[in-house]
Amino acid sequence: MLTLQDRLHRRQFLRVGGLSLGGLTLADLLAAKATARSAKLPLRDKSVIFLFQHGGPSQFETFDPKMDAPREIRSATGEIPTKIPGITFGSTFERLAKLNDKFSIVRSFATGDANHDIKPIVGRDTLRANMGTLYARVAGALRPDTAMPTNVALFPRAVDLASGPAITSFGNFESTGEFGSAYAPFVPGAGGGLQADMKLNLPQSRLNDRRELLGSLDQWKRRVEASGAFDGTDTFQQQAFATLERGISDAFDLTKEDPRVVARYDTAPLASRDRFSPAWKNREHYADNSATLGKLLLLARRLCERGAGFVTVTTSFVWDMHADVNNAPMTTGMDYVGRPFDHAVSAFIEDCESRGLRDKILLVCCGEMGRTPRINAKGGRDHWGGLAPLMLYGGGLQMGRVIGASSRDGGSPADNPVTMQNLLATVMHTLLDLGEVRVMDGLPKSLLDTLTGGETIKGLV
Repeated sequence: MLTLQDRLHRRQFLRVGGLSLGGLTLADLLAAKATARSAKLPLRDKSVIFLFQHGGPSQFETFDPKMDAPREIRSATGEIPTKIPGITFGSTFERLAKLNDKFSIVRSFATGDANHDIKPIVGRDTLRANMGTLYARVAGALRPDTAMPTNVALFPRAVDLASGPAITSFGNFESTGEFGSAYAPFVPGAGGGLQADMKLNLPQSRLNDRRELLGSLDQWKRRVEASGAFDGTDTFQQQAFATLERGISDAFDLTKEDPRVVARYDTAPLASRDRFSPAWKNREHYADNSATLGKLLLLARRLCERGAGFVTVTTSFVWDMHADVNNAPMTTGMDYVGRPFDHAVSAFIEDCESRGLRDKILLVCCGEMGRTPRINAKGGRDHWGGLAPLMLYGGGLQMGRVIGASSRDGGSPADNPVTMQNLLATVMHTLLDLGEVRVMDGLPKSLLDTLTGGETIKGLV
């Protein structure tokens, strides 16, 4: 257990290795790394960020406008030409339209039903576990060299403590299915899972205050250096302290980022609460999503650079645009939600391109369903499981592609149908050498079948 007190004692420093998982300390993990380099895991040097668009985005107002269809079907926001001739997007995706040679879209993706849940990331196809848990079961819960969790979930409170809590009424993003809590996503700013296992000995109010935590670590580091507490400790204990300090106070601290980069990601200017109708019960979720999405993606990029293999980012359920007391109509909703998405995802792509991360990080964007082919009487679209938008960037996959096509009314695949099993296979192919996974010892048969049984998305791999 790491104890941050007003006074430093040598024995407290020696307990820095107590970031424990099943009795294994951080120092133990580092020592094990030094002696077990020959035990190579079947991991590719890649990461996945899964941006889950809670509530179900519309295929029409995003990547498949259908402007030649009747008025009640085609995109309510019109269309905008993209960099690829003949391909148009909904008009609120102005920045993405200029970058679509850098990413691929799937116009024939179907989630299978219109239920409000989180099935692409946690559902039957993932053995009721977060998709990142499947990866962590192979990769291990922590990176030995950095102590970075391999599986992380980011909610708005990770970057804004004033945001509302994560929405769990439609599914638990931290679910581990049959695989146990050791492989649960690490959830900064929220407690639970691996974060609870870390057991930083602070009152919960201080644990939730990341700024105070980071300040305490900085003060403790200075006292360690001044007191000579390093004297007599072994290499792995010293490395454990350095790893902990670097991992917590750097990776999760956006103040360490170039302010110009933070500004490019910032979606808060698009999220003034005055813009959101006070009549909607969900107006706070619209505002939280718009304000935090950019910084969540920036934090996800920082974590991937430091060894996180799978990062879930959720945007709450604001893509649910029924045009009722709870939800916006399509035109207003795409202004409030689509524009911040366009801004944040474009900033992420431009950032990764400039940092040489195109092949290292795969970004997946989708929700649990799409929206109905026909706009309802109030100007919204309702739940639809027959077709949904899907966007993928990076990861060494084929970019600048439009995979598949939808029917004339945008309600079902017309060719090359893509299922969630295909998406899961593509993600795991990106992260793992599946041929090596098949011959690993100690993996449950259900996991092996799930990881290796599907086909990747044709045209991307």
